[in-house]
Amino acid sequence: MGETCTENRAEAAPLVTVLVAVYNSEAFLRQCLDSLCAQTMDAVQIVCVDDASTDGSLAILRDYAARDGRVEVVALNENHGQAYARNKALERARGRYVCFLDSDDWMSSDCLEQACRTFDADDTLDALLFDTVYVYPDREEAYPMELFARMSGKAAFEASLTWKIHGVYIVRAEIHKRFPYDDSARAYSDDNTTRLHYYVSRQVGCCKGRYYYRQHEGSVTHKPSARRFDYLRANASMKRMLLELGAEDRIVTLYENVRWLNVVDSMYFIYRNRNVLSPEDIDSGEKLIRQTWQGIEVERLTARNRWKFGYMPLRLSWRLFRMQERIYFWLKNCSLWLFLRRKLLHSR
Repeated sequence: MGETCTENRAEAAPLVTVLVAVYNSEAFLRQCLDSLCAQTMDAVQIVCVDDASTDGSLAILRDYAARDGRVEVVALNENHGQAYARNKALERARGRYVCFLDSDDWMSSDCLEQACRTFDADDTLDALLFDTVYVYPDREEAYPMELFARMSGKAAFEASLTWKIHGVYIVRAEIHKRFPYDDSARAYSDDNTTRLHYYVSRQVGCCKGRYYYRQHEGSVTHKPSARRFDYLRANASMKRMLLELGAEDRIVTLYENVRWLNVVDSMYFIYRNRNVLSPEDIDSGEKLIRQTWQGIEVERLTARNRWKFGYMPLRLSWRLFRMQERIYFWLKNCSLWLFLRRKLLHSR
């Protein structure tokens, strides 16, 4: 696989394995690793996979591994993406529970201990959401989520479709190893893994362990890029997995409507960024959108998603569907402009 491995294992069997995928994280990596090495529980395995970084990340990882026997380092010779890197770490997981920590994020010192206490208090819990805080350059904000003690795995899956609940969590190792990270797309497919873990869990709960989630412009989700179309690939992969699991018809129908809304959103993404994306990116994006459009099970769509202007599949003609979308987005932008103009006039 083109990788090297440095392992300094602690003698005690770990209770928790933390997966850390690293790519050019030199600026933040020490804060991430310091938070793990300072955990109030010792039974932690920290598996770090360097995804062929071109900065000093690998040297930092090896320095920590030399000083703390719980830190293990895997160095990949080629860049494969976050899902692949996390899976390489998952292969070495020995903990009863598994979670990830992004290399530019960090945890409170009692984060993992709080999670283990919550698991110990209820053996039906299979996954726990961390108390997640968004960290911006000038402020911190709690993730906008109603706290809950527990919910069924299927209910958590449904709530995750619109991110009513977030995807920063810890899960029993047997579930994670049954469903490793989906690497069908370079971006967004890790959402599939989160949702599958929730779906197959008996109960999903929350814990008091705090996760600090750094927000910055370097993220693929914060800038116009052809990587946005990976969402459609990830959606197709998720639907295949639901069918393979024998998911009930209601769940498949619910997810098909999510897929359809992402088709419309992807068309709007092109419309909104048509002067930023290259002609090649627009062409490849539209080809993938058309492929998804053709594969949508129209009979599963709600009445609103089938008959509202701007959302009608119009499966008889791709050109007609594209024309509908462009008219709809133009009207939408005109309405927004008129609304803002009225607000401006009223404020004078």
